[in-house]
Amino acid sequence: MDFALTDEQRMLEETLSRLVADQVSAEQRRAMLAAAPEGASALWRTFAELGLLHMPFSEDVGGLGGDGTDLMIIMQALGRGLVPEHYLAGLVLPGQLLALTANSEQQKHWLTPLLEGKHQLAFAWQEYSTRYDAFTVSTQAKQQDGQWQLNGRKDVVLNLEAAAATLVTAQLESGKLGLFIVPRGAPGASSHLYCTIDDQAAGDLTLDKVTLPLAHCLSEDISDALAEVLALGRAAICAQAIGAMEEACDQTLAYLKERKQFGLPLSTFQALQHRMVDMHLHLEQSRSMAILAATSLTLPASERDYKIAAAKAYCGESARFIAEQAIQLHGAMGMTEECYVANYAKHLVMFDHYLGDSDYHLETVSDLLSVA
Repeated sequence: MDFALTDEQRMLEETLSRLVADQVSAEQRRAMLAAAPEGASALWRTFAELGLLHMPFSEDVGGLGGDGTDLMIIMQALGRGLVPEHYLAGLVLPGQLLALTANSEQQKHWLTPLLEGKHQLAFAWQEYSTRYDAFTVSTQAKQQDGQWQLNGRKDVVLNLEAAAATLVTAQLESGKLGLFIVPRGAPGASSHLYCTIDDQAAGDLTLDKVTLPLAHCLSEDISDALAEVLALGRAAICAQAIGAMEEACDQTLAYLKERKQFGLPLSTFQALQHRMVDMHLHLEQSRSMAILAATSLTLPASERDYKIAAAKAYCGESARFIAEQAIQLHGAMGMTEECYVANYAKHLVMFDHYLGDSDYHLETVSDLLSVA
């Protein structure tokens, strides 16, 4: 199989690499994280101008029709620079759900401005009691007096603070899973905001008798669309992890060449060379799995889910290994905020938990194998 990029994809890769290198240095990233969310950032506006916000969406909804490989290129570049913008959580996941479920009026109101960079959204699917199971939720939705009423709580909702609205999954009285748009500031909706250990803005969303118009229900049976979007998200985040693993390996190797002990660079010690080789082996094997995930998005659901679960499980284990090795090979410096590799290590550890950890996806692989 030919894995070579097309000319257009190479141009996209080169453009993104230059953009991230120019605008997301360590100091610039710290400034971005410290800034209060007040509308679209300069970097997000640049994304919009370059067409990156339209890229992952089909032409039917106003996108550029990018495929899994295009999204992989974008996410890999964002991971390499630890770009703090919520491209996946604030654009791709909620946007794809809107593209799959919303009617034309709903898309005009929520999806079109999303692709134009006028606002961002959030996707609330995870609950503490069910962890990574997106299809078993305790949040309830029922119709009452010609409106929908939502009650429950969603945990670890990325991009919650900056989102103009949040897409929320809830159990219906019919037993099916529904999807609703909860605008920011909706009466009865409250949030507890915090940052994850890798500095991602997140929050817990509590819904206490939140009343919504009927038009704010996107779907009364979200199961198939949800499975498709979660598969897309897992493939995308695997690609993002590859970029972060690449940079962690590069920074660690540069440190070993620079740091001296007994008058010799650390890179001359054979034991440390072996550890660097192990890091690169995990990186390259994970890269292959990320490519497998990106190219499996159009397969039948069971085959798609099997391959993407296998990729997410393997990349999660590799990410942890590379994070731990990077810290250890930097010595005590690797634990400090001033040593930038520590930020990559934290991101790689958290990557294993986003959209399901290695144990969860290994169980998925086992279940799908037993069915087959």
